[in-house]
Amino acid sequence: FARALGTNNLPDCSNMCHESSGCALTETIGTGTGSVSLEDVTRADLLLVIGQNPGTNHPRMLSALEQAKANGARVITVNPLPEAGMKRFRNPQRVSGVIGRGSELTDLFLQVRINGDLALFQAINRLILDEADRSPGGPASAGFIDSDFIEGETDGFEGLEAHLAELDWSDVDAATGLPREQIEEAARMIMNADSIIACWAMGLTQHRNSVATIREIVNCLMLGGHIGRPGAGVCPVRGHSNVQGDRTMGIHENPDPALLDALSSEFGFEPPREAGLDVVDAIRAMDRGQIGVFFAIGGNFVAAAPDTGLTERALGRTGLTVQVSTKLNRSHLVTGREALILPTLG
Repeated sequence: FARALGTNNLPDCSNMCHESSGCALTETIGTGTGSVSLEDVTRADLLLVIGQNPGTNHPRMLSALEQAKANGARVITVNPLPEAGMKRFRNPQRVSGVIGRGSELTDLFLQVRINGDLALFQAINRLILDEADRSPGGPASAGFIDSDFIEGETDGFEGLEAHLAELDWSDVDAATGLPREQIEEAARMIMNADSIIACWAMGLTQHRNSVATIREIVNCLMLGGHIGRPGAGVCPVRGHSNVQGDRTMGIHENPDPALLDALSSEFGFEPPREAGLDVVDAIRAMDRGQIGVFFAIGGNFVAAAPDTGLTERALGRTGLTVQVSTKLNRSHLVTGREALILPTLG
């Protein structure tokens, strides 16, 4: 419908959650999606759960973590919030989970300061490289550094080494708030693991330096060759029911040409080829008075966007706001010159 009108202006909620994951992963491993399956989680030797609250937001994942623990995996949890579900999981689908003590999931809890994750993983990577240099045969003989993978599948290793060599530990201390001993323990667990999966969610993605943070986590995995084999890889945990598959079926401001070709063939019209507006650019364009109609299918745009004042002002500068909604929310109070609320059933 939108493309038949001649526009790729399709901002959506995925711009507000894992956009930074998509950018960082595309830059590092060539695809914006995760590289593991749920089965891989149960086969991992070590799981890094970073900036994510599975007990609150992804409860299905807890049973996978419980299975991984039963298979001998260890778990490092990195989070400013000590979430109860990651301490001990009492599986309601088992009698032992209801009347027993449950499963202890986290082996090492790093209560990092908010947005201290980039400094933490730079420090871990520095410790890994330092330990490799101290190996009797040099880095190539260090079992926790996969020299063949680094040489054959990556580039930029020398740049990483040079950058981390200048790491200031006082900056790490200030950013993370963690004792050095805890960071060293995490590095040892990572160095001793045969297969590692890193999982993360909104606690990493919604920071100004989120892309750099996720790139650094991928660097950590690459040092040990923990990409592209069973029980190892990247796992950005996406959970919004209205995000799953939206890009696949075309809700994207910068669509793949193959999708547009298929639309043209199937429906007999030429869709627009130029990139449209994502959420941030849509707000800016509305604020400049360049957008006539804002049409929302679900969501709470004002509350979800990061700059509430700017978003409200921008919406007020449109000619028409239309909201298709299952219930009233704050965004209905902010309108263009005309406004429609179209109630619908879930």
